[in-house]
Amino acid sequence: MSRARIASAYDARADEYVEKMGALHQMAAQDRATIRDWRDATAGRLLDAGCGPGHWTDVLADDGRREALGLDGSAGFLASARRRFPAQAFLAGDLAALPLAPGAVGGVLAWYSIIHTAPAGLPAVLGELARVLTPGGSLLLGFFDGEPGLPFDHAVTTAYFWSAEALTDLLRPHGFVVERSASRHDPGVRRRHGELLATRSATSAPPGRH
Repeated sequence: MSRARIASAYDARADEYVEKMGALHQMAAQDRATIRDWRDATAGRLLDAGCGPGHWTDVLADDGRREALGLDGSAGFLASARRRFPAQAFLAGDLAALPLAPGAVGGVLAWYSIIHTAPAGLPAVLGELARVLTPGGSLLLGFFDGEPGLPFDHAVTTAYFWSAEALTDLLRPHGFVVERSASRHDPGVRRRHGELLATRSATSAPPGRH
């Protein structure tokens, strides 16, 4: 499925999504702690890649103490984000062609942002995340943990499972070094959560556009 069709699918259900999953208190406490800890440990401007309705972007901005940018392809999500978090900056964009200069950010949060990307298209997205990261920059990635590349019927549109091992292999050619990964199955939640923290090597060659 094209990125335009994915964005359209989310636009059609944006209000429903925001109501059910668009507020910080609706997120797992462990996720809130993980993302805040990552924010505090990461230098420079922060990008919320695939920001959805903007609640994580607001967390990254830390009440105005950090420079953070939210980016998404869904016009419905961006309208909600700008309305609810007017102090934050939000930008329309495609994860496979980020409208940012090389090395523009010190950290990228990609929290469940790659779940709808078909396996064949994922290397291009990871390459773009590497391109906009400064050398030594940090990537925090959240995903559905399972058999790598296996599709499943997500509530909005087709999504894919990944494993930390498979993602590590895909990140390596783009100069990423995985620092840690974790997986858990929260009570009452259908699918396992996975997360991965990686650093773009300071010695890797500057990635070009894919």
